[in-house]
Amino acid sequence: MRQAEVTRNTLETQITVRLNLDGTGQSRLHSGIGFLDHMLEQIARHGLIDLDIQCQGDLHIDGHHTVEDIGITLGLAFAQAVGDKKGIRRYGHAYVPLDEALSRVVVDFSGRPGLHMDVHFTSGMLGQLDTQLVYEFFQGFVNHAGVTLHIDNLKGVNAHHQCETLFKAFARALRAALEVDPRAAGTIPSTKGSL
Repeated sequence: MRQAEVTRNTLETQITVRLNLDGTGQSRLHSGIGFLDHMLEQIARHGLIDLDIQCQGDLHIDGHHTVEDIGITLGLAFAQAVGDKKGIRRYGHAYVPLDEALSRVVVDFSGRPGLHMDVHFTSGMLGQLDTQLVYEFFQGFVNHAGVTLHIDNLKGVNAHHQCETLFKAFARALRAALEVDPRAAGTIPSTKGSL
């Protein structure tokens, strides 16, 4: 079963993440930041990942610790759930449009953390989410999931649309990369023999 539960408590945030990589897209989300919950819901729904994220963060300061630490904890949960990566496709990519916006996300479950993100949001805030923190979320995720991630917003005028295409494309890329390949059952998708 490709499932995980991770709890991460600091003086800034208390977070529990439960996930099932082979779910149906069900979610129960409470970050304290409504727009972030909306984006996390995209990961669940479009990645077909059952996702439960509960966070109490120091939002009286700002959203930084909450957003970054959710990315970190989610990354830890993914690393735990995917295990030794035997039989997965490893690579995934997706293009997702939303009206005038278009984003591309490419992921590699390589074991090597790396983030390249080329996104120029047209607004600084989306509800209570500072758009600068989208980078921090993905940086926390890649560092702790051990993935290489390329995120590009190719077009977009409306910042809500820009952000939503990023998260939907991220979800679809994850779904593709984590899919079990019946032709590669039980094998590590690397010539090195490990990831």
